[in-house]
Amino acid sequence: MLEGAKLIGAGAATIALAGAAVGIGNVFSSLIHSVAQNPSLAKQLFGYAILGFALTEAIALFALMMAFLILFVF
Repeated sequence: MLEGAKLIGAGAATIALAGAAVGIGNVFSSLIHSVAQNPSLAKQLFGYAILGFALTEAIALFALMMAFLILFVF
């Protein structure tokens, strides 16, 4: 019974990975839209997009870490 609860908890923790994927898509979608409107700011906007990507990916890594902790530690 405990093993089943661990698997359900780890599965629920990985739902955040889907949210992170949507967030990364939004970041680069906004980058493409912004560069299309103002191409002269492409270099500066790309830096902001990479920062947004890194922060969004960090959330995904934390969610994955929680799933692994649920599976292998508790």
